[in-house]
Amino acid sequence: MVLLGKKNINTIANKITIRGIIQGVGFRPFVYKIASKYSCTGWVRNTGSSVEILIEGTATNIKGFLTELTTKSPPAALIRDFVRAEVKPPGYTTFMIKESRNQKEPISISPDLALCPQCLKEFNDPANRRFKYPFINCTHCGPRFTIIQGIPYDRCKTTMSSFTMCPQCLEEYANPQDRRFHAQPNACQNCGPSLKLLDKYGQPCTENYCSLLLQGYIMAVKSLGGFHLVCDATNEKVLETLRERKSREAKPLAVMAKNLEILHKYCYVSPQEKNLLQSPQAPIVILKQKKATALPASLSPNLDTLGVMLPYTPLHHLLFDDNLELLVMTSGNRSGEPLIYNNHEAIQKLAGIADFFLLHNRPIYNRCDDSVIRVIQGIPQITRRARGFVPLPLSISPVPTDLLALGADLKNTFCLASSNKAFLSQHLGDLENCNTFLAYKKNLQHFQEYFQIKPTTLVHDLHPGYLTTQYANSLALPKIGVQHHQAHLSSCLAENNFTKEVLGLVCDGSGYGLDHHIWGFEFFSGSIGNFQRLAHLEYVPLLGGETTIQKPERMALIYLLTYCQKEGIKWVEKYLQLPPGQIALYEKLLKDSHNYVLTSSCGRLFDAVAALLGVCRTNKYEGQGPMELEALCQTDISKSYPFTISEDNTLKILSLAEMWPQIINDMERKKEPGYIAAKFHQTLVKMISKTFLILREETGLNTVALSGGTMQNMYLLHHLLETLREKGFIVLTHHKVPPNDGGISLGQAVTAGRLLSCV
Repeated sequence: MVLLGKKNINTIANKITIRGIIQGVGFRPFVYKIASKYSCTGWVRNTGSSVEILIEGTATNIKGFLTELTTKSPPAALIRDFVRAEVKPPGYTTFMIKESRNQKEPISISPDLALCPQCLKEFNDPANRRFKYPFINCTHCGPRFTIIQGIPYDRCKTTMSSFTMCPQCLEEYANPQDRRFHAQPNACQNCGPSLKLLDKYGQPCTENYCSLLLQGYIMAVKSLGGFHLVCDATNEKVLETLRERKSREAKPLAVMAKNLEILHKYCYVSPQEKNLLQSPQAPIVILKQKKATALPASLSPNLDTLGVMLPYTPLHHLLFDDNLELLVMTSGNRSGEPLIYNNHEAIQKLAGIADFFLLHNRPIYNRCDDSVIRVIQGIPQITRRARGFVPLPLSISPVPTDLLALGADLKNTFCLASSNKAFLSQHLGDLENCNTFLAYKKNLQHFQEYFQIKPTTLVHDLHPGYLTTQYANSLALPKIGVQHHQAHLSSCLAENNFTKEVLGLVCDGSGYGLDHHIWGFEFFSGSIGNFQRLAHLEYVPLLGGETTIQKPERMALIYLLTYCQKEGIKWVEKYLQLPPGQIALYEKLLKDSHNYVLTSSCGRLFDAVAALLGVCRTNKYEGQGPMELEALCQTDISKSYPFTISEDNTLKILSLAEMWPQIINDMERKKEPGYIAAKFHQTLVKMISKTFLILREETGLNTVALSGGTMQNMYLLHHLLETLREKGFIVLTHHKVPPNDGGISLGQAVTAGRLLSCV
């Protein structure tokens, strides 16, 4: 509390309520400081859902206070709602920070934040009492979401509650003028969490972390939201060992660079990418690799990009020295399982992968993986939304009741929607794994408790085989089913706050269609909750289900047999080199429509082209064929293959039947795969833009929205944006939520909200 002396007879008072990201970001001490600066009295307190302020002073002083309050708030704070009303001056003679008060309405919790410049400076200062302390933090940085056990955000409701602050830390915590005032994770070497290094047998070690990494060992490191598997990214031998032990044969590995200067040696970094890397969110950023580097190809096999981040915790800084520049920093889990986040489970499950374990005793309450972002035409596109962004809410059109949207089965997120806010969970992974589904239900419980939302309606995908659909059916609540691709499109419109009618395109791997076929290349018109399908890629048979998705060569076989008949058999034998018995079997099966479902999948189309070119005949991870095909594309190609757009009743059908013999012709002429890959991509750009031109003529709509996992293809999206804008279209894309299935839950929620509002 600060004493400000006698009251002025011209005193006025304002009651202010602020909502937004204001928990655990130093907002109350900030208010205290500016109140002191302008000789104002009154108080500030947290309510759980808001910050309330009663400010008393002269009109001039309050004007100054309000100006700084709204323009100079802490770096991690975000004011969403600001309500001010004049009240009768109570006659306070001091300004104080009151104790927090519970209030039952949705709140905004701060995400975890990367180490701030002030803390990094102290971390590197030998004279500072927190020199090289791996858990240094303040109100501007450090753990938030991953340690919160309840609301309001006070130390007693975090995993730091078991650490009693020493006198020095307590003095900082209680001093409104200090940067660590009410920094809930505040600690030092004398009273806070500590590190422990164990070998693979669980025995304590005293070896230097950097030395072990330089020697080629793999280390499981407990980070902010879970474990990372860490090794020297320049050591080809240890990379091979990591891939073998983790059964991760080809999927690219994320890396952490010591600093930005080091990163420039290996990758091109634009100003926008630099800002993202150095932001408080500190995500993994997908960067273009420089060709003339000594990096092992096994970091990112057959790709021209690298997923990179900078150290975002003080512990990460301890892992680097003058001889270590680049570390693999991949998720600490077994293949297909959720991220591991507690010490016992790490030692148990990662014993066959890691040689050493770097642990600490600050519990993680909410596991949270690293976020992933790429920049396309200067604009960020988030492809995995987790650390640094979750659990920030998204603003949406008000929903009439509290909703729970369960998301998709792959790249799952769920979404709780209440009033005009949507709370998306962190990326949870693929629910086909039992442990991932258990983690899904646990996180769902946490979110409902944090935001005090008790859903009255469930929203789910239409696919009857989805685990999320089955889970919805097991719960005794009203349910709304939303078609997969319409949810994709709705999520794009919702994050762009676009409520009018649009033309939309959704391209992805697969989604259950309204006609019971497998959709994946779909054009729509309409608005959220009211879409009409106007066009799609021509259906082809899908034989073998999941096996065919994993074996792109079988999809190439289907396309060639479907469109090229006898010539197709010859080309299959020559270029795919499949056994004659398999070719004959597929010929036989394709003659009877009872043997297969039909698909218009864009993902399967990419798979087939990738397999035919010999780029990827077996997918060892989701999207491998399309990603490697994109990486091959030559940059100076504008030629394309033929396509047709025809009418079938009320739907337009896009056909690439004439493309296949021409691809074969280019292969016969020994054209480079990169030439053919680019020509294929250009074909899609021209076919899509031509379709939109036709639909614009028919509907009068000039705004288009692009969604679906295929819109992560940087080459395709870049050229689509250029072409559509040249033709006068207004184009909406994803930036705040992933275009892949990680954004499905938002689309489900806003669709259900619109449908219920119209009842």
